[in-house]
Amino acid sequence: MDPATRARVEAWLHYGEELGVAPYFRDRATTMPAQDEEAKPLSPVEMAGSKPKSAPARPAPPATPAAALPIVAIAPGPSLFDVVERVEGDSLPRIREDIGDCTRCRLHQGRTKIVYGVGNPKAELVFVGEGPGHDEDVQGEPFVGRAGKLLTQMIEAMSLRRGDVYICNVVKCRPPENRLPEKDEIATCSPFLLRQLAAIQPKVICCLGACAAQTMLGTNQGISRFRGEWFDFRGSKLIATYHPAYLLRNPNAKGEVWKDLQKVMGVLGLQPKKK
Repeated sequence: MDPATRARVEAWLHYGEELGVAPYFRDRATTMPAQDEEAKPLSPVEMAGSKPKSAPARPAPPATPAAALPIVAIAPGPSLFDVVERVEGDSLPRIREDIGDCTRCRLHQGRTKIVYGVGNPKAELVFVGEGPGHDEDVQGEPFVGRAGKLLTQMIEAMSLRRGDVYICNVVKCRPPENRLPEKDEIATCSPFLLRQLAAIQPKVICCLGACAAQTMLGTNQGISRFRGEWFDFRGSKLIATYHPAYLLRNPNAKGEVWKDLQKVMGVLGLQPKKK
């Protein structure tokens, strides 16, 4: 092997080491003729089924364990929607009726009101949060506390009103002490969210915070790994950004969120509100 070719092969193996797939490239048997062996056309007998000659396989070096590489699990195959029963002629009122006085998970034990969702049933933009807080639990409406007021300001900065968009959460009952919803609670409640999104068919879904984004995208990665990136979600464009509650604790991140909202505005053909 000439030096230039060897250098390229070593570079690929080094890259494979970083991805954890180098053993595959090192260990697989050689199936192509050696470079110094002239390729000969197959005879009729060989074409009928005899195996062509190939260079002898080189001894494989000891395999090294493949390093686990965390990735965002966003597969083109079945999504969360595919595990939700499709309801012919579904609508937001019908979904709310199906929820009823829900006792399907433990969250119902401490709730005051079910927080279903609010806004335009034909909205082009849907905001999805993680779950109700204290004020939301009392009033039965999502995003009405301090974080909700900030979200309203964000919406108005996009030249929209709250009534122009739809706002909802992954779970519809307040988790105790505002903790994150647990996996079984999300699994129980999220099908109703997915039915809401299917009924609305928005052009853009904006996930607020890691919990909403991880639920929709089927990943356990931190939101910083994919915040501001576009994903296709069953006919809608999905983007994740920081939760307004996070911005209350970290106001320096408001600039990053505004960049994300500007991307949403670009898709929806909106211009920033004039001061």
